[in-house]
Amino acid sequence: MMLRLGFAWSTSSTTTKHIAQARLFTGSFLRKDSLHTLYNSRCSGLPQALQFGQKSVLASTRLSWDSFRSSGVVFFSMASGSDGPDTLQTPKHINRLSKEKSSYLLQHAHNPVDWYAWGQEAFDKAKSEDKPIFLSVGYSTCHWCHVMERESFEDEEIGKILSENFVCIKVDREERPDVDKVYMTFVQATSGGGGWPMSVWLTPDLRPFIGGTYFPPRDSGRRPGLKTVLLRIIEQWQSNRETLESSGERVLEALRKGTEISASPGETLPSGPDVANRCYQQLAHSYEEEYGGFREAPKFPSPVNLMFLMSFWAVNRVNSEGAEALQMALHTLRMMALGGIHDHVAQGFHRYSTDSSWHVPHFEKMLYDQGQLAVAYITAYQVSGERLFADVARDVLLYVSRDLSDKSGGFYSAEDADSFPMVESTEKREGAFCVWTAGEIRELLPDIVEGAAGGATQADIFMHHYGVKEQGNVDPAQDPHGELQGQNVLIVRYSVELTAAHFGISVDRLSELLSDARAKLAEVRKARPPPHLDTKMLASWNGLMLSGFARVGAVLGDKALLERAERAACFLREHLWDEEGQRILHSCYRGNNMEVEQVASPIAGFLDDYAFVVCGLLDLFEATQRVRWLQWAEELQLRQDELFWDSQGSGYFCSDPSDPTLLLALKQDQDGAEPSANSVSALNLLRLSHLTGQQDWILRSQQLLTAFSDRLIKVPVALPDMVRSVMAQHYTLKQVLMLADGNTEGLLYQRLPILSSLVPQDGKATAYVCENFACALPVTCPQELRRLLLE
Repeated sequence: MMLRLGFAWSTSSTTTKHIAQARLFTGSFLRKDSLHTLYNSRCSGLPQALQFGQKSVLASTRLSWDSFRSSGVVFFSMASGSDGPDTLQTPKHINRLSKEKSSYLLQHAHNPVDWYAWGQEAFDKAKSEDKPIFLSVGYSTCHWCHVMERESFEDEEIGKILSENFVCIKVDREERPDVDKVYMTFVQATSGGGGWPMSVWLTPDLRPFIGGTYFPPRDSGRRPGLKTVLLRIIEQWQSNRETLESSGERVLEALRKGTEISASPGETLPSGPDVANRCYQQLAHSYEEEYGGFREAPKFPSPVNLMFLMSFWAVNRVNSEGAEALQMALHTLRMMALGGIHDHVAQGFHRYSTDSSWHVPHFEKMLYDQGQLAVAYITAYQVSGERLFADVARDVLLYVSRDLSDKSGGFYSAEDADSFPMVESTEKREGAFCVWTAGEIRELLPDIVEGAAGGATQADIFMHHYGVKEQGNVDPAQDPHGELQGQNVLIVRYSVELTAAHFGISVDRLSELLSDARAKLAEVRKARPPPHLDTKMLASWNGLMLSGFARVGAVLGDKALLERAERAACFLREHLWDEEGQRILHSCYRGNNMEVEQVASPIAGFLDDYAFVVCGLLDLFEATQRVRWLQWAEELQLRQDELFWDSQGSGYFCSDPSDPTLLLALKQDQDGAEPSANSVSALNLLRLSHLTGQQDWILRSQQLLTAFSDRLIKVPVALPDMVRSVMAQHYTLKQVLMLADGNTEGLLYQRLPILSSLVPQDGKATAYVCENFACALPVTCPQELRRLLLE
């Protein structure tokens, strides 16, 4: 007998964060005679604004890619190929970061700076020598991190000042998100914004007293350089240390109070419909109608917003707000799929668009985007039936399978935006791997297409459809430094019907021509110097990608995708689960011999790791009906509760609250480029309670949501994924699609006694739709099952 249990919402009931606009922020800065402020900008291709005193200088909105040279990381084999022509040179300097596994730390292994990784060795040195700590945080595919390294950390004079007067610690924010969150909170609180590279100065006991982001190496007009900043901090540390330390402590104390999230006595769960309606209204207010997305530019994919809008439609299908919510989500997904943020040649999505039309992207590709977007697109296909969305979901998974997959079954973290235009190039440029000149297209696609109007060539047709222009199609406003001059970023300008009609050929013939052209371009790209690939494998991001493969595979009935999902789950169990310590490990690495490696002291998993992996395992269980994945998800949830649950205020801490090196115990209260782990956990708990019959997990989910009540009521748009959990509490889940195979000794029958009473009808596969653990009459007809689910 086959019965299946899954989830749908019934209507029968009583957006490191990425900031999509340029922002100034202050970081405390010391002059000899007084305290001043320094303004900087976040890393990620947004406008750079620097202010000193009352005057400000606004830099252009694109990055100075022509100033970026090889970072000097030698003898380190980048996963996607050579990192440039200098990789055979003998390094002049080598520091202890050369022994690390993180790509970002290895990129700094040949700086003339006495770098330490975050750890006790550095802390002990700072205390024994009574020196301040210079903490530098970034990640391997961050452009301004590369710039600061080239300009400052490769500078002999600055390196000497740093090494002699500070204990210098380098942190990969993806490897140590706990450290990043604490000190980014300080920088944001003292300055109003944040970003990477992040530069923070600490006392020997790790308390911050000055913070900022990118600093140029030397003064430029009224802009202070890093050398000046360092010299002034040294002087103040010697002459005014007590003031520095006390001011930093006051900020920390304020942060401890200001970042506290907890449920007040007697507080109840906020109203699901009220919170959802307010979230919808806030999103609608920022929605950009022409091209979709939220705000004008730059635009981020924001899958959490799109998933909320589709969930909002699911419970508001009969009113205009529901229809509008669905239109907002689907239009945004269509425009992204057609835009330059979508890689039309090699698949996958870039990190964000620098313009409002999704045309010119920041070319970096992140694993967490691919996982979430695969789920968003396949969900759009489910609710609309529009084949485009299923095709894009497959497209994303094709890219990840080919370019971000390790033979062990794990997934790599990211591809850089920058690469060398040609093998002999000495300077990297953003997008060099992805863009095209009209001449290249014409040379590659010269054949005349039989029957096409005007004797058009394949190049003519391709260029028309993808907006390729002889002079390049990038607006100079998006390229002030001329990096993309004469280049084209492919963007679909016409429907296949319009392009086919324009050239007098059939739609099927056009599709064949475009597919063939893209394949030819893909072969040419293979010969180009590839961008750096960060082969670090993170449990959290692998969990997001596991959900992507499981959800798409289940919807499309694709066994190969489901097998890939199971390989990912096996990878997590084999390489990122410490059986002896009963804990998830946060990261592992691809070694020089192409085998998975671990650092000497593995990094224990954070809340994100547990929440995202549990979610992935639940998706995999629902897709495959293999109980082992449900059982492991339950075990991980129990362990998560032990490690991170706040027994006094409810909700989960982001990291181990007992860690003495972390000065703040934080609970993330924003769904950004990645969802908050508390948002994901709220729904994990609810799903687990229905799958296992554990009613206490429903209560825990409600307690978690109550702790975030203030945020949910006032600014639900900050937590759209958590709003979905509030909605699920209100509208309840329908239970359908769980495999009941008659094995009464199995886990499911032990946990859900009701299964023993459910029997097949007339020897046919039978479905029971249940709500609140009460079931409707059995059905054997798919159409009848659909009707029950839509009621």
